[in-house]
Amino acid sequence: MVEGNPSTGTRATNTGTAAITACTRTPSAPQTFSPPPSTTLATNNPVPNPILKTPTLLHLADDLPAPSSPKQHKQPQSPSKPSFFLKSPTSFSTHRNSILSVESVPRQTLLKALASRRPSLDPAKLTASLDNVMTSPFPRSASYSPLLNEEGNFTEYHDAMESISSAPDTAKLLPALQSPCFYHQRFDNAVNVERVLEEITGDEYTSHSRLVQTALGVREVARQLQRRNCKMNVKNIMIVTKARDNQLVNLTRELAHWIMKTPRYGSKLGVNVYVDKKLKESKRFDAAGLLREEPKFKDMLRYWTPDLCWSSPETFDLVLTLGGDGTVLFTSWLFQRVVPPILSFSLGSLGFLTNFQFESYKEHLNKVLTEGMRVNMRMRFTCTVYRDEGNGQMSEGDQFEVLNELVIDRGPSPYVSNLELYGDDDLLTVVQADGCIFSTPTGSTAYSLSAGGSLVHPDIPAILLTPICPHTLSFRPMLLNDSMLLRISVPKSSRATAWCAFDGKGRVELKQGDHVTIAASQYPFPTVLSAPNEWIDSVSRTLRWNTRAAQQKAWEGDSTSSDGPNLVEEWDIDTDSGVYDSDSDETGKSSPLRRQMSLLNFA
Repeated sequence: MVEGNPSTGTRATNTGTAAITACTRTPSAPQTFSPPPSTTLATNNPVPNPILKTPTLLHLADDLPAPSSPKQHKQPQSPSKPSFFLKSPTSFSTHRNSILSVESVPRQTLLKALASRRPSLDPAKLTASLDNVMTSPFPRSASYSPLLNEEGNFTEYHDAMESISSAPDTAKLLPALQSPCFYHQRFDNAVNVERVLEEITGDEYTSHSRLVQTALGVREVARQLQRRNCKMNVKNIMIVTKARDNQLVNLTRELAHWIMKTPRYGSKLGVNVYVDKKLKESKRFDAAGLLREEPKFKDMLRYWTPDLCWSSPETFDLVLTLGGDGTVLFTSWLFQRVVPPILSFSLGSLGFLTNFQFESYKEHLNKVLTEGMRVNMRMRFTCTVYRDEGNGQMSEGDQFEVLNELVIDRGPSPYVSNLELYGDDDLLTVVQADGCIFSTPTGSTAYSLSAGGSLVHPDIPAILLTPICPHTLSFRPMLLNDSMLLRISVPKSSRATAWCAFDGKGRVELKQGDHVTIAASQYPFPTVLSAPNEWIDSVSRTLRWNTRAAQQKAWEGDSTSSDGPNLVEEWDIDTDSGVYDSDSDETGKSSPLRRQMSLLNFA
């Protein structure tokens, strides 16, 4: 993708105005957990978080019976140490004292899971909880994870675990945190739940990790939705219009009018349409004119806000974007939890993600609304910023769901960036460069490509690491496992700070001691497929991939030849082969080996 237009939409993580709708289910088999002992974040062998230990998915949590007896989970045996080992570089030894547990769960991840799972959770309490998350300290303890109790207040992790057996209602909250993939409820009929569970639990060694569960769950759901045609009864369509382009306002009005007036599902009229609230008073959109034409449009024409996208994403059955890739990025920015299926019309400059032509919108929408759609679940990152409060205390900062990439650069500093890159608690390298790009496969055609990264198909589950002007030429781009937890830290000894940009928005400064984590998101980004090979088509169309001028045409002879215009002149040099008999007229008739042997008097 290419860099998009910045949007005026605000962060949709601090407000909630409507009832939260469930988006995943959990298995009906009862699960029990026991609290782990307290450990510090500096350990190299963290205790797995039991909340996300047992893979679960789909089935309503309200149907889950209360746990009865504790269940001991089998831990994988550590491989025996070999008799020889490779010594780590000396420079690494000074960077291993700030390791964060791979199983520690950010508070906002828990809250978003609860909001995506609990229809009865009061949005006002959720909003207050999010505000509390941004200000309360985060102690350095792998066993600490705040959890909402029935009063909507935070309790420490071990207190919540101890209350499971005596409070079945609290236990019902846990499946919301265990689901490896949260997706729109409209996809329920197209996803084989048993197959997803089978995929997750197939590997006994890795199934304990919540990140592995997320990676496997998203992959399997994506495969199923690509193979199956998803038919849904669409009742509410949201239209996202590119900012600062008044021509698209007129197209938005045309599209909204056609959707509302075209009969659907046995009704004389169409379906409800949500447009940007800023168009309510727009003279170009002329909402009053639409209502004068058909008074019934009053109940069908509605307006969306960033708050509504955060609190009730299940309100929308389908999202249409009018613009380019920047508009698609803005749509991802609006939906920081569950994302409805996205159908993007190409009305921007390039358009790696906008594969539908607006001129044929009637044909495309009629097909989608009547015959169904195939969906590509694109990988996103969950990026969480942590602040160093001193005295071993870390506070959790902003969290973003990223569709394209996370960019960490030196900002205005004249010094080269000095960053520590950890993968699953192990120090991978110390980065000395202008910065680093951590890209999804979708973002491989954006900043990463400009910095020398590879094109990666969106179906390939990977994290792209692309350095920006590295200090060493051996620091080349690479692909990392999508189930890996990455952490990028600014050492306290660093001469300068670093700056983060999330999909080109939300630029945040990382000071000495701060870090940001990157993990595969539980909330993938579903885009409607226009064709089975749309990614290859889009790369060929936008980048002119492997397109070259036509090869030199064969000479057709001189039309003024004395032999006539229709005769082709014979070639003076009729072959470019290096093996032929110069004195023979039978050019190329003998085999190369026989000809070479004859020159040596062997044949």
